[in-house]
Amino acid sequence: MWKHGHIGAAVVLIGCAAGPAYVRPAAPAAATYTATARSAQTDSAVGAFGAAQRFTAASRISETWWQTFGSPALDSLVAHALVASPTIAAAEATLRQAESLFAARSGSTRYPVVDGSLASQRQVFNPAVLGQDANPREFSLFNATVSVRYQLDLAGGNRRALEALAARSDFQRYQLHGAQLSLAAAITATAVQQAKLAAQLDVTESLVRLGQERLIIVADQVRLGAATPDELRTLERQHETTRASVPVQRQLLLQNRHLLATLAGRAPGDSTVPSFTLRDLSLATDLPVVIPSELVRRRPDILAAEALMQAANAEYGVAVAKRYPQINLSANLGSQALSAGSLFGGGSAIWSLVGQLTQPLFNHGLSAEKHAALAAFDATAANYQGVILGALREMADVLTALDADAESLAALARADSASQDMLSSERRRYALGAASYLQVVTLEQQSEQLRLPLIAAQAQRLLDTVALFQAMGGGKVFAQP
Repeated sequence: MWKHGHIGAAVVLIGCAAGPAYVRPAAPAAATYTATARSAQTDSAVGAFGAAQRFTAASRISETWWQTFGSPALDSLVAHALVASPTIAAAEATLRQAESLFAARSGSTRYPVVDGSLASQRQVFNPAVLGQDANPREFSLFNATVSVRYQLDLAGGNRRALEALAARSDFQRYQLHGAQLSLAAAITATAVQQAKLAAQLDVTESLVRLGQERLIIVADQVRLGAATPDELRTLERQHETTRASVPVQRQLLLQNRHLLATLAGRAPGDSTVPSFTLRDLSLATDLPVVIPSELVRRRPDILAAEALMQAANAEYGVAVAKRYPQINLSANLGSQALSAGSLFGGGSAIWSLVGQLTQPLFNHGLSAEKHAALAAFDATAANYQGVILGALREMADVLTALDADAESLAALARADSASQDMLSSERRRYALGAASYLQVVTLEQQSEQLRLPLIAAQAQRLLDTVALFQAMGGGKVFAQP
């Protein structure tokens, strides 16, 4: 990858008075994210979210990637959140601040500064200071002046300062996109979690109902001597444990709805926030995957880290430029008179023209400032490398997770199918009088119990699909700086 040590291979140092010019680091040469390439193209299971997911190399991803989950309610909620979220509003305001600071500094740096002044003063002149025997004399003095100031950017320090501000504006722009991406992913993931919690709550309530039926049957058997009290107490313990989980799951579902509302910029109790079930969502079967060299040019956190590196490089150039001569030009043109009426009359004009050359001769602080700026650049270069490695790891993790999701869901779907077959067979035996109703209820309870991990696996596949789009930086592509 890159080596630490005063820029290394990440940036080419081009000698000039204002320090090195910035050159974008080369993209990673890796062609894949994982050592073992797995495609997850085989069907994981027959049923909900069991279709095959195929990874295809792509350079373009839809900017509204959340629409691949097939929920109009989700699409509407994300669109509203991107407008109404306080987090997005704060990021947009911070970006406007950075752009305004750049515009302010650009205007005062690239063009001369022109000021106008108008002054009036009352003075007393005492001739005694000149050895004259006369009374002090009072008079008024009026001034009108236009002054012009400009600093010649011979060493390029001003240009590098503007470059640093522009890079920091870019940083805030990437931060805004990162906030938008994180918000869309958070809302989508929260909707999936809500659907999972709702489905699991339905299953748990069904388990409670079936458990109550078993308790009634076994209690009758105890009275008839066909079962022991210990069997009844064991069932009661299991039944109450299951019942105790219902209010907890309801609480989690309500908290999830509160979170979804606040993510969308609404109050927790807002009734207009939609509720989601697994039936409302669909699984994206064709997943675009960008290659590593493309990933570093589209993920907002990587681009933000690069912008900070460019800003630090420019600030290093500013520190270098301070060691070179500085030339300041100033000019004043005005009028001075003893009365306001003659202020702009003939003979009242005054002017001055000043050129100043300043060369640091001995200032050890400038050398220390240069070393500090270089160290700051080294830190941003190392951070940039770390962000890239983290992004590559996230992509590798989510790709392997999607593959594992397919296998896990396939196994759980087969187990659920086998359980349903057993239950159907037991119901037929009960209809023929070859099995008891207690056996049917017991199998129904076991079948429902198997649905809990199946629902979790279905939701996890959706969540990891969300994570894939987020890891790729969404669908927005930024222009090359």
